Amino acid sequence: MDVKKRMTELVNLLNQYNYEYYILDAPTVSDIEYDSLLRELEQLEKEYPNEVLDNSPTRRVGDYLRMDLEEVHHSAPMLSLANAFSFNELIEFDQRVKKVAQNATYVCELKIDGLASTVHYDQGLLTLGATRGNGVTGENVTKNMLTIKKLPKVLTEHVSLEVRGEVFMDYATFNEINEERAKNNEPLFANPRNSAGGSLRQLDPEVTRKRNLNHFAYSIVSPSNYNLHTHMEILEYLKVLGFNVNPHYRHCQTIDEVIDYINELDQLRKEIGYPTDGIVVKVNELDLYDLIGTTVKSPKYMIAYKFPAEEVTTKLRDIVFTVGRTGMITPNAILDPVIIAQTTVSKATLNNEDFIKKRDIRIGDYVVVRKAGEIIPEVVSVDLSRRSPDAKPFEMITKCPACGSQIVKNDGEAEHYCLNENCEGRKLEAIIHFASRETMDIEGLGEKQIELLYQKGFLKDISDIYLLKNYQSELLELERFGPKKVENLLNAIEKSKDNPLDKFIFGLGIRYVGSKIAKILSSIYETITELSKTTYDELIQIEGIGEVIARSIIEFFENQQNLELIEKLIQYGVNPKGTVKTETAPVNYFNGKTVVLTGKLTRFSRDEASELIEKLGGKTTSSVSKKTSLVIAGEDAGSKLTKANELGIEVIDENTFLQLVEPYMDK
Repeated sequence: MDVKKRMTELVNLLNQYNYEYYILDAPTVSDIEYDSLLRELEQLEKEYPNEVLDNSPTRRVGDYLRMDLEEVHHSAPMLSLANAFSFNELIEFDQRVKKVAQNATYVCELKIDGLASTVHYDQGLLTLGATRGNGVTGENVTKNMLTIKKLPKVLTEHVSLEVRGEVFMDYATFNEINEERAKNNEPLFANPRNSAGGSLRQLDPEVTRKRNLNHFAYSIVSPSNYNLHTHMEILEYLKVLGFNVNPHYRHCQTIDEVIDYINELDQLRKEIGYPTDGIVVKVNELDLYDLIGTTVKSPKYMIAYKFPAEEVTTKLRDIVFTVGRTGMITPNAILDPVIIAQTTVSKATLNNEDFIKKRDIRIGDYVVVRKAGEIIPEVVSVDLSRRSPDAKPFEMITKCPACGSQIVKNDGEAEHYCLNENCEGRKLEAIIHFASRETMDIEGLGEKQIELLYQKGFLKDISDIYLLKNYQSELLELERFGPKKVENLLNAIEKSKDNPLDKFIFGLGIRYVGSKIAKILSSIYETITELSKTTYDELIQIEGIGEVIARSIIEFFENQQNLELIEKLIQYGVNPKGTVKTETAPVNYFNGKTVVLTGKLTRFSRDEASELIEKLGGKTTSSVSKKTSLVIAGEDAGSKLTKANELGIEVIDENTFLQLVEPYMDK
C-alpha cells in the first residue's frame, strides 16, 4: 500500500465529510463510516508520524465558516472531544488519567446531538452568541440565539461570563416542522441535528424563531473566576443562574460506576424526546485539568462514549434505481417500514452493484438496517437464516431508468453512469441540486415544486429558474402556489443571484467538484467566467485538486452546452464573485511571530504545539535564523538553543509557553 497516497485520500475524504456535517448540516456518510475512516487515518499517522499532513482532521476541530455570517474569535478554543466506542476504550481513558491524577473522579452527562455554541453575558445580560465554527473562530448568531426560549436573556445574578452549551431541536418540533413542510410540498429535513444547525445559522432571526430551538448549558469558561472547583459545581451554578441544564448527569467515583451509568442511560435514551449520540465522561476536579493536559484538538481530561448504532431487521421488498445529476446510477432498497432512532425508515441506499453482490443482497431477503449516529440508514447485512427459496438474486440494469440509454462502468470505478446529457432524469436532478440548501439555497423551490414545474414545462434547465418571474400569473394557477408563496419564491430566486461563487460552482454539478473543492476554486478565481478559461496545468498546481478533478473541470467547460448555460445565467443576473478569505487570529503573544520548537516537550507533541501557535497567529519553522522571533526550548534542547542565544533571540521554556497559551485553551 502506498501509505502517503492513502493518508492523502483519507484526509481529503474526511475534510469533505467534516464540511458537509459541520457547515452544510447535510452529512453524506454515516457516523460509523466516518469513524472507521478517521480511525484508519489515526492509526496510519501513529505508525508514520513523519507523513502527517498539515490539513489532517486529526489536528483540527472544523474547517469552514459561512461567508455570510460575521466572524467571532473565541476567547478560548472550542475543542472537540476524543471518542470511545467500547468500554475497553473507556477503561484505557481511565488508566491514562489515573497515571497523572490518581484521585480523579468523573461526571457523566448525556451528549446532545445538536450544534455547539457559546454565549457571553455582561453584568447578567446576554450580549453575544456564536457557533463553534472551526474551534478558534465561530459565527455571530446573537440575534438567532435570542429567539431560543430556554436560553436566559437575563441571568439571576449580575455576572459577566461565557457559557458553552448545545443548541438542539426535539423530536416533537422536528416532526411538526416536517409535517408542515410536507403539506407545502417543501423538502423534508433529514434529522433534528441538521435542522437545529441550519435553523441557528439562518440570516433571518424570524425563521429561527419559528423553528422552536432548545438549549442545554454544560460549561463555563474560566470557572475559577467564579470560585468553582469541580464540574459538578459548574452545573449547579449554571442552574442557579437560570440556565437549562440537562438533568441526566451523575458524579461517579470510579470507571466501573461510569460504565454502570452508561448502561442505565443507554436504555433511558430511547424514551427521551430529543436526539443524543453518547455520554460525555469528564474529570470532575478542575484543578487536575492542567495536570492531565490537552491536545490541539481535544482535552485529555474528558472523552465522548458513543452509543452503538441501532439495528433493526426488516424485509427488503424491492430494489429500485435512480439517476443523479452527474448520471450516476444508484440502487436503493425499498423496505417494510421500521422505526429506528425514533424515525420511520422505509428506504436505504445500496450504493452500487459491488456493494450488493459482496453481501449477496436479494429481493425478498430480511436485511439488517442500521441508523448510525441518528443520521443515515444503511443496509448492513442479510439474515441468511430467514432467506426464502423465492428470494430473487440481484441483477444490475443495463439501461438508464430515466431515459433508456445504455449505462457504462469505467475501469477502476464501482459506479455505473448514464452518459446522455439530455437525459430527463439527469436534467431534473441537476435543477434540484442547483436550488438545494447546500448550493443556491432557494427557499420554496424544493424537490416536489421542481418536479411539478418541470412537468408543466416551466423548467427545462437551471437557467429557467430565473425566468419564473415572467410566469407569475401562470404559477398562481398551480396547486399549492398561492400569492404569498409565489411572492416568497420569486424573492428567494432574486436573492440567490448574490450568493457566493463557491455555492454557484457547487450548484453547477461538475463531477468530482463538491463543496470543498468549490470553496478552493472560489478563493482563487474571481468569477465563473475566469474559472471557465482556466487550464489543466493551472488547476493541478492548486493544493487539493488532482488530475481527475482537473480533467473533469476542463471537460465541463469544454462542453458548449455548459458554456451556453452559464452565459444565460450571467445574462439573467447570476454572476457571483469569489473571495480570497484571510482569517485573522486573536491578538496574543504569538500573533505575527516566527517560532522554532526545540528539545523534548512533555505537555504537548511537537505537532500539537505548532498547531496551537499557528491558530494563534504565529508560524513555526524548523531552523533558527535572524528572522526567528522566538524559540521554545524543551528538555535536552541542543544546537538550535545555542544558535538562538548567539543571535540574541528570545527563548522561553515549556512552562512559560503553557502560561502564555493557557488563556486560549478551553477549560
